[in-house]
Amino acid sequence: MARELGVNSLGFAKSPADTRVVVAMSGGVDSSVVAAELKTQGYDVIGVTLQLYDHGAALAKAGACCAGRDIHDARRVAETLGFPHYVLDYENAFKEAVIDDFADAYLAGATPVPCIRCNERVKFKDLLETARDLEADCMATGHYIQRAEGAHGAELHMAADEARDQSYFLFSTKPDQLAYLRFPLGHLTSKAETRALAQKYGLAVADKPDSQDICFVPNGNYAAVIEKLRPGAADPGDIVDTNGTVLGTHHGVIHYTIGQRRGLGIGGLADPLYVVKLDPEKRQVVVGPKEALSTKIVPVREINWLGDAPFDSQAEWPMRVRIRSTKPPAEAILRPTGPTTADVELLTAEEGVSPGQACVFYAPEGSRVYGGGWIWRGY
Repeated sequence: MARELGVNSLGFAKSPADTRVVVAMSGGVDSSVVAAELKTQGYDVIGVTLQLYDHGAALAKAGACCAGRDIHDARRVAETLGFPHYVLDYENAFKEAVIDDFADAYLAGATPVPCIRCNERVKFKDLLETARDLEADCMATGHYIQRAEGAHGAELHMAADEARDQSYFLFSTKPDQLAYLRFPLGHLTSKAETRALAQKYGLAVADKPDSQDICFVPNGNYAAVIEKLRPGAADPGDIVDTNGTVLGTHHGVIHYTIGQRRGLGIGGLADPLYVVKLDPEKRQVVVGPKEALSTKIVPVREINWLGDAPFDSQAEWPMRVRIRSTKPPAEAILRPTGPTTADVELLTAEEGVSPGQACVFYAPEGSRVYGGGWIWRGY
């Protein structure tokens, strides 16, 4: 009589050797440690790295993920640990799904978050399908977020280390994707733990700096990238106050963001002014006093809901929400206006709420992530 196997660390009732896992490898320390941990535990590991944009340009770009150096680093880790590694050319898909969307959003006066679109449209869609084609039981990533089995299926939870929690960037993960994904680092309480593991496994990337920039935006210069992608995007226009009075001129709406104070070129005023609205059609940058930035009602669309009951089955959902990645969740009430739209009422007004940013939903207490949506206009 065959001995019954218990559930392994990835949640499968079979031995690690019989469990194939594709590890999405960026070439950084986080995903490298995931691959090393799983390989050491005896899993059938396959590493996959995505080439997302021009390899030649990437070689000269340090401090961003998926560059040429990072592909080389991922390959070295795989060779060191002895598992197969593949580089997949997703350049066209990345340009269409992420870079073009980024440029168009800026031209429309929004402030996009391309890393979320990349997870949603490339890594957790195309790459996940590739993992299935490789007959993998699951796909693992180095993201700092946790997955738990709940009464109604897989749940998404914040990382144990609040300082490194990446739930803001992963809110659009669909339930079927969540069922297939694994996040082995989510329980760690500091990046120091991750680097210690890298040292333990003898990984050359143990001291590699974290990526800081959006991978296709050298030195954080968004405007230069958009002007290259969309010639004429930096057409000049007027800086006006909330009454429409012209206060000055600008060199392109794409150079400004909601809440911006510095660099407006309209000094000499008694009180400081802030960018409160961008109007690409009129080529206007609208400025006003700080109180004009204050918002309590945030319209949200394209909602991905990870709750147990249908989103529009209740008139109101008490939640905490995060409207930018750098701020902690704040108390709010979600009021569905359709299956994938809602008005979010912030119990405490926020400043600088910008169309194009994400609004991510969290349980009133605890760590569970209930999805989120995209802010699309201001009241």
